[in-house]
Amino acid sequence: MENLDWKNIGFGYRKTDFNVRCYYKDGAWGELEVNDSEYLNLHMAATCLHYGQEAFEGLKAFTGKDGKVRIFRMEDNARRMQSSCDGILMPQLPVEKFTEAVKLAVKKNLNVVPPYGSGASLYIRPVLFGTGPEIGVKPASEYMFIVFVMPVGPYFPEGFKPTDLVIMRKYDRAAPQGTGKYKVGGNYAASLVAGKKAKAGHYSAVLYLDSREKKYIDECGPANFFAIKDNTYITPQSDSILPSITNMSLMQLAEDLGLKVDRRRVPVEELETFEEVGACGTAAVISPIKRIHDDDLDKEYLYGTEPGPWSTKLYEKLRAIQCGDEPDVHGWVTLVE
Repeated sequence: MENLDWKNIGFGYRKTDFNVRCYYKDGAWGELEVNDSEYLNLHMAATCLHYGQEAFEGLKAFTGKDGKVRIFRMEDNARRMQSSCDGILMPQLPVEKFTEAVKLAVKKNLNVVPPYGSGASLYIRPVLFGTGPEIGVKPASEYMFIVFVMPVGPYFPEGFKPTDLVIMRKYDRAAPQGTGKYKVGGNYAASLVAGKKAKAGHYSAVLYLDSREKKYIDECGPANFFAIKDNTYITPQSDSILPSITNMSLMQLAEDLGLKVDRRRVPVEELETFEEVGACGTAAVISPIKRIHDDDLDKEYLYGTEPGPWSTKLYEKLRAIQCGDEPDVHGWVTLVE
């Protein structure tokens, strides 16, 4: 892939040389296996196909100016996958097995880690799913874990440029007390219809409100929501929100930079008081928001056509740590050796 246009590769699937697999059988996880196939031999009654027993993660590796490859916060991804497994009754994959598989997948595909300064990164997708056949609604007895990787550009084509969001109250991403806090495929399937309508209206994503009362901000489809006002980093607190590792990182960096951090229920009416608004997640890092359109009330919230000063500082600080340009004082980075 030496001839790739790294600055314009986009965010999408791209075949690479190897993936790493591990099987759960007879109550135990086996050894890691390296595979060069993109395909699976899967039973037609596998629980992942019928009952949604599936969880996945997303994390990234970056090439630094020193030529070293760094993986960002993979232990946190491992623990979040364990939480997802608990939520849909799959056996937890040990943190050590997860991190070993991630490092091995990156090592086996070092030839496609984008170069320093390209703006691209190596996206890492771990996925765990039920493979054992069941036709009754019950957990499988066998599971498979895979890690595959691919080089990617920004999730939103605009990159670090402000985009538009839309509020549509007739759509929910997840039910109260449901699976919203787990990274499982069903949550994303539930967002596809609303997401397609948002894209048709030239919005980058849907800003979902809480499913119970439609009074509070939840999250932006594929990303967490944050806002800045009065020198405070504000982000919603909700049992239906995926605990974003990027958002966790930004909260820590906000404190490091002198901002207060306020994680709480955020009434939708508060949108008109914010100085800056953004969506954050592994794929997008930070996507600043210039406009939010409330489709039901036909109301506009405007935040400026350029990224705000605090969003810019936070984005640059996080990217600098990921690429090794600033010290990793919080122990977030793992060097691939």
